[in-house]
Amino acid sequence: MTLTIKRPLQNEYPAYYLPYVNQVPENAEIMQTLEEQNSEIRSLFAAIDDDRAEEAYADGKWTMKELLQHMIDSERVFAYRALCIARGEQTPLPGFDENMYAENSRANDRLLRDILEEYDLVRRSNMCMFRGFDSTMLENVGTANGKQITLRGLIYVIAGHERHHINILKERYLK
Repeated sequence: MTLTIKRPLQNEYPAYYLPYVNQVPENAEIMQTLEEQNSEIRSLFAAIDDDRAEEAYADGKWTMKELLQHMIDSERVFAYRALCIARGEQTPLPGFDENMYAENSRANDRLLRDILEEYDLVRRSNMCMFRGFDSTMLENVGTANGKQITLRGLIYVIAGHERHHINILKERYLK
């Protein structure tokens, strides 16, 4: 049976995630969106070599490798939160400092193909996990970074965060 994950209401996630959720088209089927993003990332990076992937679009900005690693790290954090909330965890979950994670990622010391493989595995693993959720779980509420969020809200945040960074990649790095 295929689970339909309806768009979350604005009270299902913190207001600072609204720009991400708004990145997901109104009538999108979220699991299809997540799958399409995986393909899009692989396509965008297909013609980029390691040297080019270590370039930033401006001083002080992340390189493409660091951006991709940030997407992986963020998805892992969001997915861990999703797992906890799905399982009924009521302990508040911590936030994370994405700049510290990027600084300590050593992404530029890795091969782009290895980072892309990690990205693909993380995305596919999370999609498998999401398929195991049921409609009751999607309504579960947890606390992450001091704010309440539903499981459904987190799944949309993952897709919206990804779309945000795909747009940055296209507009600032790949012009």
